[in-house]
Amino acid sequence: MENAGVARLLDHAIWWHVYPLGALGAPAVLEGADAVEHRLPRLEAWLEHVVGTGCSGLLLGPVFASSSHGYDTLDHHRIDPRLGDEADLDHLLEKCRERGLAVLLDGVFNHVGVDHPLARAARDGSDGSDGSGGAAAEDPTAGMLKRGPDGAPATWEGHGGLVELDHTDPRVEELVVEVMLHWLRRGIAGWRLDVAYAVPPEFWARVVARVRQEFPDALFVGEVIHGDYPAFVEASGLDTLTQYELWKAVWSAVLDTNCWELAHALERHDALLETFVPQTFVGNHDVTRIATRVGDEGAVLALAVLMTVGGMPSIYYGDEYAFHGTKEERLGGDDAIRPVLPAGPTDLPTEGHWMLTLHRELIGLRRRHPWLARARTVVEDRTNETLTYTSSSGDDWLRVHVALTPERCVTVTGPEGTLFGWAA
Repeated sequence: MENAGVARLLDHAIWWHVYPLGALGAPAVLEGADAVEHRLPRLEAWLEHVVGTGCSGLLLGPVFASSSHGYDTLDHHRIDPRLGDEADLDHLLEKCRERGLAVLLDGVFNHVGVDHPLARAARDGSDGSDGSGGAAAEDPTAGMLKRGPDGAPATWEGHGGLVELDHTDPRVEELVVEVMLHWLRRGIAGWRLDVAYAVPPEFWARVVARVRQEFPDALFVGEVIHGDYPAFVEASGLDTLTQYELWKAVWSAVLDTNCWELAHALERHDALLETFVPQTFVGNHDVTRIATRVGDEGAVLALAVLMTVGGMPSIYYGDEYAFHGTKEERLGGDDAIRPVLPAGPTDLPTEGHWMLTLHRELIGLRRRHPWLARARTVVEDRTNETLTYTSSSGDDWLRVHVALTPERCVTVTGPEGTLFGWAA
């Protein structure tokens, strides 16, 4: 049974997802780990924008010390010096609390960077091994990393800069629990768990149970891309998972003018609501911007779907201004989707304000109908170019009509009449 605090976040949270290293203009590579640049406080200038957009939480990408992109962690207890220090994070958390914003941190617990102390010790044999897996059992670090067939630390999915933790080792569990508790005690609301799908669900189940002994209200969001979502939730004890299946169907349906695909995805999405409240999105730090995928007009349709079906939604920073950017499979290929933000919202050009207005309208609609988080959706009519569905909970309902015709439009109606309407 869900804890009341967790249920409150699942039912009411709308997250503004930001990638701090990119948004704050940090150098691509950490050089001089002792030199601290206090960039993190610059996010304070954006908090009123977050609240004004209608969001109620800040989902921060990696903030811990790393070698480059943030997911190659060097120290889970230290803020990345390219962003600042613990005092900077404490200050940001306080400013978020003043505005009623919850904060989630990005926890990378599947792997560490190749220059993490554990990985360095394994390489040079100072973990009590000979560098090829022959670890001395009495050494405090031996065995905490997975080993490949050659005995060397195993890299994650072929990424040479990332070394996998061994989740069968009790000390890894101790490390993760201790890190989670450390930052929860500083005032965060919970964790986004990077590549949660690569970690055995029983590991998460043990960790979550232990952390909840002290923080029963902590929220755990697992990044899972494929597979049996309900089974993973059940086995892991996580509260919610990233709904990549709906994300893909939304942009693909708009791009290909195929409402049959979207209808099918909505029916599958509806079935998930029997088990958990999915974490929904149309953009994040790992994918091509929605406005680039489907055009600015298509991005409006995608947002309308996001805000009128069940789930706990997030808005990726800049999407509310129709930012564009293509993810490329190359070194630096994420730069375009993780851009630098100016000093504050007033420094952005006015071209994107029309999209901000629509975000405020649709997020406002969502917040006036909080039952939508657990709403069940029924597809009423579909053609190649049009789709009509109803999202409801008890006596509450909304009907959404989407048209992918050359004159693209979306209309949302309810018992009180038309609640939202837009046409290209």
